[in-house]
Amino acid sequence: MKKIFTLCLLAPSLLFAQDIKLPTGFSISEIGKELGATRHITVSKQGHVYAKLSKLKEGNGIVLLKDTDKDGVYEEKSMFGNYTGTGIGIDGDYFYAASNKGVHRYALNAQGEIADVNAYETIVDGLPDHGRDNAKPFVFDKDKKHIYVTIGSWNDPCRVPGTGKGMSPCAILDSAGGIWQFDANKLNQKFQDGVRYATGLKNAVGITWNTQTNSLFAMAHGRGQFHDFYPQYYTPQMSQELPAEAMYEFKKAGDDAGWPYIYYDQKQNKKIVAPEYGGDGKKTGGETALDPTVTFPAHMGPNDLLFYTGNQFPAKYKNGAFIAFHGQSSEFKKGYLVGFVPFKNGKPSGKWEIFADNFAGTDLVKPTGPIQHRPCGLAQGPDGSLYVSDDLGGSIYRITYKK
Repeated sequence: MKKIFTLCLLAPSLLFAQDIKLPTGFSISEIGKELGATRHITVSKQGHVYAKLSKLKEGNGIVLLKDTDKDGVYEEKSMFGNYTGTGIGIDGDYFYAASNKGVHRYALNAQGEIADVNAYETIVDGLPDHGRDNAKPFVFDKDKKHIYVTIGSWNDPCRVPGTGKGMSPCAILDSAGGIWQFDANKLNQKFQDGVRYATGLKNAVGITWNTQTNSLFAMAHGRGQFHDFYPQYYTPQMSQELPAEAMYEFKKAGDDAGWPYIYYDQKQNKKIVAPEYGGDGKKTGGETALDPTVTFPAHMGPNDLLFYTGNQFPAKYKNGAFIAFHGQSSEFKKGYLVGFVPFKNGKPSGKWEIFADNFAGTDLVKPTGPIQHRPCGLAQGPDGSLYVSDDLGGSIYRITYKK
């Protein structure tokens, strides 16, 4: 691995992402651009911004931006880590980064910076990677005893290959389609050392630990393609509009979101049996499966989830959930945005709303050009600012509020 220092000076005219639409009082600046496929991000206590890359750039998979003089311009960029991935985070005395097969950690020095970018330890490795939905986002629990890692399914509906019939039971759930719990303080663990904590999740790129409720929250990616094998029950339009993207709260080991046996139909507000398992679009099931905490339009692609604990934003945002949506809804002609769900006492207290819009840079009703940016990662800075990464254009944005 190597480390490269370059100047990342952006002219003031490029700092302001004027096309992004925000609520009154909020401002947004583009603190880095053309950085590569920036997936999840984290911000240190010193205000340094780290981003994990899903594709190597100049041989590196992690980007670090520094605003050394605290003027809002991140003038120093460095890169390190010779592996791709999505998950990234800082916890205690360590900086953590995930590959598509495991999670590694780097020791921090007294200044809160990585002591040696060429030296890391491995927490867990050898996790399943079948090329599709293989990101390994992770999060720690409140007591820092456990680390939770998503293992997504490479088979969208758990079908027997070449058929419309579901595997019965779905053998994939033994090693994927959920979130696994590992010891946060033990090195060199393998897949078999983990415990399947949350199951029934086709893929959950956005996961977080809510310290207020002391529970794990995840944003589930819904399955697709209902109509290809089941045109008698589903039209192509129904495949575009179902199922819901959903937020789930997992309070204990073994909690089940229901995939692949059921899906959540946000139009009927019911858990519906999947057609691969005898469903017809109306038959309900999943009596023991969790109900979603919040639902969203189909195929929005929620890729990160953050509960806001800062004091910079207005009171309505305190303890609420920000979600980075990486896709779009063909039904509502909206997408590539950051959404928000207000929470009170650990429960949603209102409908979800659009917080930051138009990352696409084109009208999704009548597009005039290609999509420019796709929100992927979220992070909260020490001053309460909100950071958003984009893995299409390689930009990182900082959102601030002033009364």
